[in-house]
This record gives sequence, structure tokens and C-alpha cells, in this order.
Amino acid sequence: MAHKKGFYEKYIKRPQDFLCASAALVALSPVMAVTALLVRQKLGTPVLFTQDRPGLDGKVFKLYKFRTMTDERDEEGNLLPDEQRLPEFGKKLRSTSLDELPELFNILKGDMSVVGPRPLLVRYLSRYNAHQARRHEVRPGFTGLAQVNGRNAISWEDKFDWDVKYVDNVTFLGDWKIVFDTIGIVLKREGISSENSATMEEFEGNQEGAL
Repeated sequence: MAHKKGFYEKYIKRPQDFLCASAALVALSPVMAVTALLVRQKLGTPVLFTQDRPGLDGKVFKLYKFRTMTDERDEEGNLLPDEQRLPEFGKKLRSTSLDELPELFNILKGDMSVVGPRPLLVRYLSRYNAHQARRHEVRPGFTGLAQVNGRNAISWEDKFDWDVKYVDNVTFLGDWKIVFDTIGIVLKREGISSENSATMEEFEGNQEGAL
């Protein structure tokens, strides 16, 4: 089923995103400034981590986050696994979601929305099946339905099912419910890691039906 925009998504969601991101940047600017100073002190520069991510219709944009990992490498110059490059300070940033705050600039630019499927890695684009690829029919979000239903503690398949469910049910009340549920999840620090990884295991794709 192709995605059809309702009145809220056509006329309200984007202006609402801009206003919310603007207000959050003003309110949280002291927090972001202190976080940036601590990142520079404990992890060095650059303070911001940038990475290409696919957005609406798979169009690639630069995602901004506060850096949480070191650049430690092995003898051959390859980056060490995430678990070995993620210090306690980085874990605390992730557990509080403070590392995500620079994404507010992505929302202002129109790369992202406050609520939507989380932007994942570009290399995953070719690994989605037709159902999973529908997550790109809307702008990616700062938070989303998958984040309030397990975050990184659920399987990739479950995450994508939640993402597509959101795509088919974009509403004003639904978005604000997700926002308030997200606040509770962050305060409880739930679902930050999967069972076998400091973040989330690589999405290897589907055995059948990949694009």
C-alpha cells in the first residue's frame, strides 16, 4: 500500500517540526554547550560525529551527533569494534540520548522530522525487502514508534514492522504520544543496547525478498 499524506502530514507536521526544533535548541543550548565541552575534553576532536544517512525517498543527508567513541585502531589501522571504542563517558551520553541533540539541526534543515523511522546506514538500502523499504516514504525521525516499543532491544524485523506501521498511521495525536513516551523511555534508560552489542548488530538483510 503506497503512502498517502493526510492533512496533518501535508500542512502541519513540517512547520510543527521546525518550531519544536527551534524551541528545543534555544532551551537546550546550555546543555549542548556543556556536552560539547565535555566531549572535547574526554574524547577530543571533532566534537561532532557526521555520517551519511538515507532520508525521505532514500535521499542521503549528513546526520549530526555528538561524538561518543574514540578512534582507536588495531595494528593494521582498522577501527576496533564498537565495544572497545565506547568509553564510559560515551555510554552515559547514549544512555541519556544527549548525543542525539545535534540532530535538531537536521530537523531545522528538513532532513528529519521529530517523529519518524530512525535514519539508518546507507549500506542497508540494498538489504531491505519491499516492505521494509517503505520506512523511507516519510522523513526519518529523532524518535519513532520502534524507539518506544523496544528501541535496540528488539529485532531488526520488529523494528521495521513498527516503522512501516508508523508510515501507515501518521497523525498529530500519534506523534505527540510517541514524543511523551520517548521522554519516559529516556528517563528510564531502556533499550539502549541489544543483547549482543553495545548498540545494535549489523543488519545483514533478508534471505528472501531483498530489493
